[in-house]
Amino acid sequence: MFNFKPRPARPAAADTKSDANAGAPRKTFIYRHPLLVRLTHWANVLCLLVLLLSGLQIFNAHPALYWGQYGADSDPAFIAIGARRDGDSIRGETRIGSVTLPTTGFLGASRVNGELTARAFPSWLTIPSYQDLATGRRWHFFFAWAFVLNGLAYLIYGLLSGHFRRKLVPRADELTPSHFAHEIADHARLRFPKGENARNYNTLQKLAYLAVIFVLLPLTLATGLTMSPAMNAAWPWLLDVFGGRQSARTLHFISASLIVAFVFVHVAMVLLSGVWNNLRLMVTGRYAIDAERTP
Repeated sequence: MFNFKPRPARPAAADTKSDANAGAPRKTFIYRHPLLVRLTHWANVLCLLVLLLSGLQIFNAHPALYWGQYGADSDPAFIAIGARRDGDSIRGETRIGSVTLPTTGFLGASRVNGELTARAFPSWLTIPSYQDLATGRRWHFFFAWAFVLNGLAYLIYGLLSGHFRRKLVPRADELTPSHFAHEIADHARLRFPKGENARNYNTLQKLAYLAVIFVLLPLTLATGLTMSPAMNAAWPWLLDVFGGRQSARTLHFISASLIVAFVFVHVAMVLLSGVWNNLRLMVTGRYAIDAERTP
């Protein structure tokens, strides 16, 4: 007689699938941003891009920053972008205080049609690409007012709906030094929140958004109005508040640069924390969070 040994029973397909998924994070979709927040976000993207590129076109007309009532060509600027001739060639340089940095190819002198040309910011960074102050001003002013109206819509919604209070105002326990240190360490290690902690903005995000919305953007708007002769005639006190038109111009440039820096950090965090999840959030309003792993 043949002696057959029984084979061990194979696990059922359902059990195999269950075992394979054991310990894997489960995704939960939450509705984070309503339609108006998403629409104003994308409108901001367009407006800020055009404002930046047209603003650099305007800056190119006089690429120097002063403080106070100064601003003539012979007055000392504490930041200046220019070019100087070195034999048959042009060299771009950027001066900050008493320090002069060579910036040929980008600032001061860049290539136009293959030739180095004296120009503060390169043509690929300005609207229009050619040197035209009047056209740059028209682009800048049109999108500045579009940006203001878009911002007012978001501001009114945020105040009336409680959006700012619920999502952007930090709790008292989030403002402690230990909590700050923990969040800074997590950001430095690129450790992004999971589970319930991913439902809301962290403290650094909240403070950054509040600083941009209630400090940098109003400052940029107010200093922009101060540079307008029409606004000077209507509201002459603006010149006193900012110490003159040239001081307002400098503050306008600095605040706009800080907004650009915020955008760069914001985009970097979007890329590092999950492009598709963040893109889906700003298109559909839905955000996927990973539940904590189960043993």
